[in-house]
Amino acid sequence: MNLPGLKMYHFAVLPFIIRIFAGMEAEQIRTNGWKAWLLAARPKTLTGAAVPVMMGLTLAWAYHVRRGDAETLDVVPAVLCVLFAFLMQIDANLVNDYFDWKKGTDDEHRMGPRRACAQGWVTPKAMCRAIAATTLAACLAGFPLVFYGGFGMVWIGVACVVFCFLYTLLMSYIGLGDLLVLVFFGIVPVCATFYLQTQALTKEVLLSAVACGMVIDTLLVVNNYRDRDNDRRVGKRTLVVLIGERATEILYFALGLMAFHMGLTFFFQGQYFTFFLPTIYLSLHARTYRKMKAIKRGKALNGILGENARNMFIYGILFSIGVIADVLVS
Repeated sequence: MNLPGLKMYHFAVLPFIIRIFAGMEAEQIRTNGWKAWLLAARPKTLTGAAVPVMMGLTLAWAYHVRRGDAETLDVVPAVLCVLFAFLMQIDANLVNDYFDWKKGTDDEHRMGPRRACAQGWVTPKAMCRAIAATTLAACLAGFPLVFYGGFGMVWIGVACVVFCFLYTLLMSYIGLGDLLVLVFFGIVPVCATFYLQTQALTKEVLLSAVACGMVIDTLLVVNNYRDRDNDRRVGKRTLVVLIGERATEILYFALGLMAFHMGLTFFFQGQYFTFFLPTIYLSLHARTYRKMKAIKRGKALNGILGENARNMFIYGILFSIGVIADVLVS
């Protein structure tokens, strides 16, 4: 299925954004300057933080409308969830930048975008201060959620912070990075966002959360697929290194396919838009999969990362539109 709008977005908007950041990397970056910090924060990755919260809020809205509640969404916890998710994503990026530099993983053999510490754009001392500041800011943004979801929100916040560090320090080096993505970019943010708005959880929400985690994990799979030779050389045993090239390609396609089929629970409940609209995502995912297989190696896979980020965002949008449409027509 092809939509002119999606094609225009792909061929016009995304390349324009990519050229901006590529141009920034090509020019002289002042040490600890604002451009250095912008590149270190990796704003393109915020899609992965936005999609789960968007899905959780949409599901919560539909839950309230179907129950006939006068109030649908509480704005304050919604804003706090978005803020916490964005800050934790930036925090994870800074932690990854600093500790991969310290371990020597980000060296001259790296195929991906250049990193701030490795390039000398940000000094190690400044990066450590920034990590402390963003961690504190995320905690301050998330703590008020206790008043909406109970003390359990504290433990969820603590787990997010702990595994933000453990991902780079340990889990991504022993093949468990993908599991963390499934949990902390799928199950936790979707379910927590929904619960904060409804004080409830449903099977449909849990399945949607797992699907979200699978879709976002495709980005990590592409990233590690690109870096597999360098990761193997430096002893970083990602899942891609452990299972090999061919199995990774199958896994990549299977993640998108399984995420789509999680929507069967909506189909059997007569919520057809929520099930069928993500077909557009699946076609885009299949196209990106074919390109990834054709490229195999090298810096050209960075373009696949951009496509994958687009696919993730489109999935979140399509799912949310589907949920809203099913409510409106019911």
